[in-house]
Amino acid sequence: MEGAVRVFAGEFSRSSLFVPSPDPGTPGWVVTPGGAWCRQVYISGALTEITESGDMIRCRMADPTGAFDVVCNGRNAQLVLSLQKIPVPSFVAVQGTAQMYQRNGNCILSIRPETVQAIDRPYRDRLFLITAEYTLRRLELVHQAVTGTCTDEQILRAARHYSPDIACIREMTGMVEGVVQGVRPQEPLAPPPGQEEMRQIVMELVQSTAGPRGIAVEELIDTLASKGMKKEDVLAAVESLIMDDECYQPQKGYVKLL
Repeated sequence: MEGAVRVFAGEFSRSSLFVPSPDPGTPGWVVTPGGAWCRQVYISGALTEITESGDMIRCRMADPTGAFDVVCNGRNAQLVLSLQKIPVPSFVAVQGTAQMYQRNGNCILSIRPETVQAIDRPYRDRLFLITAEYTLRRLELVHQAVTGTCTDEQILRAARHYSPDIACIREMTGMVEGVVQGVRPQEPLAPPPGQEEMRQIVMELVQSTAGPRGIAVEELIDTLASKGMKKEDVLAAVESLIMDDECYQPQKGYVKLL
């Protein structure tokens, strides 16, 4: 089964080659200058505009390299409803079919969506990095086609149509590198607190929340678990504070500062 192609808008929007499918009733391929054969595509970016005209919904979806036109007809009522519920702007991921037709001598490109999913920025960034990796692999093959060392027939057909040169490949590579550089670095996870720090955290929590009979150990565990601290670390800190006479147990299951 043919998988969905990952492609950036800046590459897709330059396409002028369409290869029909040999199977009647099956969509053909939009072939990009970067060697992507797009039938099913999986794209991501920011949904910046939605317009309705009759039973058609047209969306503009932008990534750092350009924009896609996403066009949905009213026959897919569920998808139309999903689109109408997504606020603008929002980050989205779209899987759909690449389309091309000619109008007044110009190539008109669009995506017919099959699924649209609202996503957050970290997930969008991960999708950008995956798309960048696939794009750079294709551009390496296009470079091989230019230098006469490529044997991939699909890449060679794209190269014959677009006649890319080294400067063109460098420009597309730079476009992809710009996307990668714009991805926010993931926030590193904070290291778990050390034993002394954990003791201090527990003591401050006991002091600030304890009632007349102290605070339940289970409440301590639940409160600190919501902050990413492990049950065994909390229990070890409680036990250490009791042994050092910083805390005591007024009754079973409770702890209180001395």
